[in-house]
Amino acid sequence: MSQRFTAFIEKDAESGMYIGTVPNLTGAHTFAETLDELQIKLAEVISLCLDEMGQEEIAALPVFAGVAQFEVAV
Repeated sequence: MSQRFTAFIEKDAESGMYIGTVPNLTGAHTFAETLDELQIKLAEVISLCLDEMGQEEIAALPVFAGVAQFEVAV
């Protein structure tokens, strides 16, 4: 059985590294120099996190609903 996960990906301005985080899976985050490498590493991290969880925990994971942007005066 497979399950789909959504990752937030940012590029660090200082290091140039890509940072990936899976918001609904605690501990699922990593970084890489390229987007291709990041995709591979994120899949590995997700698998490792799921290996530590039981089926009930996996079934109870929150479902990704979307992203919103907000503009705030600074």
